[in-house]
Amino acid sequence: MTHSSAATSNPASLPEPAQDPVPQQTPQQTPQRVPSYGAAGTALGAFGMAAVVGLFALLLNFVAKGSPVAGPSFEDWLSQANDSPLSGLQWFLGDMTEPLLYKSDLAALGLLAGAAVAWCVGRSRKCLRATKWVGQLSYGTGLWPWVLTSASLSLLLSNLAFGWMLDDGWQPTFVPFVCAAPAMVFLYGAGWRSCVTGAVLGAITVTPLALLFIPTVATPLGLPPVVGCVLAMAVGSAAAFAAARRLPWLVLRKPDPPAEGRHPASGFTRTVRKDAKVAARRVLKDFTETHFFANELASVGVILGVSVAFVLSPGLPSYGSALLPHILFAQALTSAAGVVLWRRWYRDEGWAASYASVVSVAPAAVLASGGSWTGIVGGAVLGAALAPPIARAISARLPAGFHPVIGNTAAMALSTAIVLPVLGLLGR
Repeated sequence: MTHSSAATSNPASLPEPAQDPVPQQTPQQTPQRVPSYGAAGTALGAFGMAAVVGLFALLLNFVAKGSPVAGPSFEDWLSQANDSPLSGLQWFLGDMTEPLLYKSDLAALGLLAGAAVAWCVGRSRKCLRATKWVGQLSYGTGLWPWVLTSASLSLLLSNLAFGWMLDDGWQPTFVPFVCAAPAMVFLYGAGWRSCVTGAVLGAITVTPLALLFIPTVATPLGLPPVVGCVLAMAVGSAAAFAAARRLPWLVLRKPDPPAEGRHPASGFTRTVRKDAKVAARRVLKDFTETHFFANELASVGVILGVSVAFVLSPGLPSYGSALLPHILFAQALTSAAGVVLWRRWYRDEGWAASYASVVSVAPAAVLASGGSWTGIVGGAVLGAALAPPIARAISARLPAGFHPVIGNTAAMALSTAIVLPVLGLLGR
């Protein structure tokens, strides 16, 4: 989960999008201010995209009523996770989308397919229009293959070390996939040293802490497991980054120089239409920001993949809750609200953690409320209001070498712990 500048903890220095390190501007380098993310255009684009996802969710819910039930339920899948290598592979793939609370192998295939297409098109210089259409992948750093490799290796180690515990029920084997391992690549650059080191440190810190925090913190407080998971991501990532600073084979990567022509000249004016387009794409990006992909095509892929899984077997995705359509709409709504509320932080190639509620408060509120409107709208709005500023405040105080994923995941834990009890009181 990203994410901010990898080389500095100042969220205002974030490139378009999150972890691509960009140096602080000196007085001689200060760019002209771009009047982007205007209120009208941002609201139109962000909430317009939320409306599109909402209509899609309604259609999905309708189509799923005629589901052939061609696959197992979540309970059956969980009980069979260790029965064969194929079952283990399906669980491994499902872990890739569990940060979104989808838990679906088909969703993972959609995620990877969308990201792969974006990567291939982005590397092609033959069609610049197509390159712009698919958007940037991993913030245009070129690190996506290493990010995916490190995250996947950490996930594999987590499953190998703790997968045997699935015989006793669900376990948070997914947690290292979206925190320490990929963030380590952004901090220390491409290469097997950073890739493998991040994978190992993530697996040996984050997963054990999640196994500890769920029964000792989340459960006693009456909070869902997601609180224990994201808290483990924050604490485990901090431990991993602290350890990495003492390893002689790792050297923090230097910030890339600012790209020429990145800022339009003074007097450049964005129209409402352009602001709306940027905001709509930002909402889509938030669905894969937690994977350090932050790409529209990857987001479309994961949404379509989990939708197919839901139509085939409504009792499989999202832990068999049958609430996937509700979750999709809540996630789009909370992202839209966050983009609108904190749009000033996105100006001048800036960034805000509008994705934080997408993978914590919003879906958790839907599951906790059984898909009620109070859970959907209340969780989305309150999560959008709380998570981004908390993430920004914590990340701004992190020393060099500590990726802002710490602040973002800590914000998820805090905001979820605050919002869910409030919604519980309102729902009485």
